Amino acid sequence: MALLKAPAHREKIFDGRTFSENAGVKTREVQAGSVVLGGSRELVLIAGPCVIESETGCFETARLVQQAAAAAGLPLIFKASFDKANRTSVSSYRGPGLQEGLRVLGAIKRELHLPILTDVHEPDQCAPAAEVVDVLQVPAFLCRQTDLLVAAGKTGRVVNVKKAQFLAPEDMKNVVEKVRSTGNERIALTERGTSFGYRYLVNDMRGLSAMRRFGFPVIYDGTHSVQMPGGLGNASGGERQYVPILCRSAVAAGIDGVFLEVHPQPEKALSDGPNMLRVSDLVPLLTLLKQLHALVRETVINESAESVKA
Repeated sequence: MALLKAPAHREKIFDGRTFSENAGVKTREVQAGSVVLGGSRELVLIAGPCVIESETGCFETARLVQQAAAAAGLPLIFKASFDKANRTSVSSYRGPGLQEGLRVLGAIKRELHLPILTDVHEPDQCAPAAEVVDVLQVPAFLCRQTDLLVAAGKTGRVVNVKKAQFLAPEDMKNVVEKVRSTGNERIALTERGTSFGYRYLVNDMRGLSAMRRFGFPVIYDGTHSVQMPGGLGNASGGERQYVPILCRSAVAAGIDGVFLEVHPQPEKALSDGPNMLRVSDLVPLLTLLKQLHALVRETVINESAESVKA
C-alpha cells in the first residue's frame, strides 16, 4: 500500500528541500573553540550553573564539570549566564551583569581552557559578549526577536537558539533564516520543552528529528525541559528526577549535544535549583549517554526517507 504523503506545509524547509529529502543527511559541523558540534562527531556536553553566583563558585563548578566530562569522555562547553532577564519575580537574583560576568567567564576560559557559552538578551550585548565567549545563546522566549538574532549572527560566533515553548519545531525555519541572513552558518538549535498546560512542559521527541532536518546541530536541554515555570509562586519549580530518562530518550532519538544546568548544591542555588542536577551525579548519566549516542549515531545519520515517512 502506498505511503500517505505528508501535508505540503510540513514538508518544506528551505533551499527547495523537503523533510524527506533532507532526512538521513549529517548535520553540519559547527566549531566552538576546541569543540565541534554536529556531523558524525561524538556527543557534546554543554553544562554549568544557571547563573554566575560568585566568581569562586563559578570556578568551582567549572572545575567539577570539567572533571565529570573528562571522566565520561565527552567534550565540554561550559555555560553560565551573566544575567537572567526572564526571572519569575522582580526580586529574584539575576546575576552580576554584563561587565563583571564576562570578566569571570573570560577568566574561566583562560585558566581552564574551556569553550564558553552564555545567554544574550539584547542586541547591544552581543558584540561585547562575542569578544569573550565562543557561543551566544538566544533564550527561548526571545527566539523570534529579529534584532537580537541578527546582532548575534553578525558577530560570527556560534549562535545557539533555544526553541520557544510555544513554537512548533518546523517553525524554527524562520529563526534559522534570520541568523543565516547575516552570512553566519554557525548555528545550533536547542529543544527545551513545549508548553502543555499551566506550569507544565512536555517533550515530543519527533521535534528533535524535525529540527535536525534543517541541517544544523540539535541540542537537547534536559534540565529546563523538567522546569515548572512559576511553579513555586515567586520562582520556577522543577522535577529533576526526570532529567535522566528524558536525556536518554533524546540521545536515542538523535541529537548532537546535551545541555544540562548543574550545581554542587542545587538546593542552595540562586536560580533554577529545582530542575538543576547535582554535579556529583553527572558521571554515570554522561557515561550512559555517550554509549547510547555511539550506538544510534550511524542509524540516525543513515535513516532513510521511507523510514521517516513510515
